[in-house]
Amino acid sequence: MAACVEPAVAVRNHAAAGMAGLKRRRIAVGSAEPYEDISRLGEGAFGAVVKARHRATGRVVAIKRVGEAQGEHAALLREARFLEDACSGGANPFVVGFHGVVRRPDAFDLSLVMEYVGPSLQDLLRQRGRGSPPLPESTVRAAMWQLLRGTKKMHDGQIVHRDIKPANILVGDDHRIVKLCDFGLAMSTDERPPYTQAGTLWYMAPEMLMEKPDYDERVDIWSLGCVMAELINNGSPLFQGFYGEGQLCAIFDVLGTPDDGTWPWFSSTAFATVVMPELDMQRENNLRELFPESKVSKEGFEVLSGLLTCNPEKRLTAAAALKHPWFDKIDVLELPKKEELPSPMPLQPKRRRIHAV
Repeated sequence: MAACVEPAVAVRNHAAAGMAGLKRRRIAVGSAEPYEDISRLGEGAFGAVVKARHRATGRVVAIKRVGEAQGEHAALLREARFLEDACSGGANPFVVGFHGVVRRPDAFDLSLVMEYVGPSLQDLLRQRGRGSPPLPESTVRAAMWQLLRGTKKMHDGQIVHRDIKPANILVGDDHRIVKLCDFGLAMSTDERPPYTQAGTLWYMAPEMLMEKPDYDERVDIWSLGCVMAELINNGSPLFQGFYGEGQLCAIFDVLGTPDDGTWPWFSSTAFATVVMPELDMQRENNLRELFPESKVSKEGFEVLSGLLTCNPEKRLTAAAALKHPWFDKIDVLELPKKEELPSPMPLQPKRRRIHAV
């Protein structure tokens, strides 16, 4: 699993608050005794993720252990239900597999047992470094096809991930497959709005940043657009703002500020009525200047700009994106191996988790 080192501030609602929208069923809790730890994969405010082995079968798994703070166990059970639904019993190959929930016999602690996949996409991109040759467009296309396929199936089940980013994408099968992981911030569109902010700042959609209370699964599509831009840019995030208003400025500096013609809802927001009059905001969309044809083809750019459309009503869905001619030919995904890469880049600051009220 990915190490919990993030490029920006994360904002989340309390994941233990209710189970609305989840299938009503019990999660069986087994014993953690059959598993032995191999190594630590990551840690953060939630607890730790370790690589472990089932003693009897030898199967290698990833185990997420949470702290004992009030609400952590409810949050883990909520994540387990979302993960089980998202991977559809193994029918979604682009979501990390769910193996169950376990606890130690001598303590009341819960752990989430998942498929062990491999390193995160974030780690691989950092190891490449900015001086490395860009990834071939065929590699970007194959990775995006897999991610959109996994996201479409997840959205078909009314599940919104809300924290898609390179750190939550694992790379496995000899670097030929990518899988979404970490459903700790997931929600269901069966839940009634208002919905609160959740995710990591640099990958959050504009409507979420402006606290639109009834956003939908297209916030994930925006995040996938940010991931695609990062793949093309050799691991450099496209929108690097500070806090909500700064992040919106970073977005509009590239895509231009919306108007009544492009996004009617925008003109009624506090950002448009209070913040914008004090700023000299960019009006033109400069995305193509940042991603010229030397970086991405015309058809590839059409997908990128369709994912990174500020108005969610005009943004591509996962199903629509997959029908684009750019995906008519899909090559085998071949991401670089670790031994082919230069020394890792310095890690960026850890994220802070802020609980929305």
